[in-house]
Amino acid sequence: MRKESLEFLKKLVTTPSPSGCEERVQALCREYVAEHVDDVYKDVHGNQYAVRNPKGKLRVMLAGHVDEIALMVNHIDDRGFIGFVPVGGIDAAVLEGQRVVAHGAKGDVPGVIGRRAIHLTEQEDRNKCSKMHQMWIDIGAKDKKDAQKAVAVGDPITIDVGYAALRGDRVVARAFDDRIGAFVCLEAMRAIAKRKVNCAVYGVTTVQEEIGLRGATTSSYGCNPHAGIAVDVSHATDHPHVDGPRYGATKLDAGPILARGPNINPALGRMLVDTATKHKIPHQITAQPRATGTDANAMQLSRNGVATALVSIPMRYMHTPVEMISLTDVGHCIKLITEWVCSLKAEASFIP
Repeated sequence: MRKESLEFLKKLVTTPSPSGCEERVQALCREYVAEHVDDVYKDVHGNQYAVRNPKGKLRVMLAGHVDEIALMVNHIDDRGFIGFVPVGGIDAAVLEGQRVVAHGAKGDVPGVIGRRAIHLTEQEDRNKCSKMHQMWIDIGAKDKKDAQKAVAVGDPITIDVGYAALRGDRVVARAFDDRIGAFVCLEAMRAIAKRKVNCAVYGVTTVQEEIGLRGATTSSYGCNPHAGIAVDVSHATDHPHVDGPRYGATKLDAGPILARGPNINPALGRMLVDTATKHKIPHQITAQPRATGTDANAMQLSRNGVATALVSIPMRYMHTPVEMISLTDVGHCIKLITEWVCSLKAEASFIP
């Protein structure tokens, strides 16, 4: 991966972006992509559109959501300890003992999610995970009044874990779901800037996916595309204690995952496989027998219907602070989407 792209990716996954609070990361995306497109604008919901060739008769949408699962302050007790609730699908088992950052009106506030020391815990309770309402955040405040100088009810909170490179081309971060999908879309927009395209291309960094595909619902209506690809992450099942045959045998370093099923337009699905085959891009196939639970679902059902596909980056340990992906897979995904967009004819049909 080129140096500038990798530096942008690191900034992208370390910029806090809880669902509903995506302003900081959208500003970063705008700064990165603006010189490669004809226009960049936002809607009232917070979705951001990077557009190439806006007068094209055929309209194509590429969508990756920039929001992340997070926490939110819902109570401050008299001693200054902070109660919280989840924003999106947080697993309580990964929380205790984590460092966090509350994003208050006056700036970021570091803290920790406390847990009783093992010495103070009854033997029968030592291996039990606390429920989320039993947990607390400690910012070091002396009392409630002191805590309220820094945070308020409704402030978002993110886990304080950054980007790290592991062996080979594998990397981990807190929020690759789905900043890596947004990254792929923006890199594809950068790649097609130097090539001829026969369609209008909307690279949309969507919001609030983690709480119900909300940004994709409004942005798909706004773009009114004929065809669209949601770029997200999907489970790599190549690690211990996961049933590959049950959930689909997918792995890191084997290329992007292409979904098949009712959420996927058959003609578009075949186009993507044909593009991957033509350009010798490694890829994997997964079965999705119902709505995918991604932006692809909202996109497919917009207005009078959109020809939709889902392209996913294989990921280990989804919705944990150590989401793992392969940069090799990311590169293949960018190439696949770029080549597909550039291969489209203005009169392309997606009717099955």
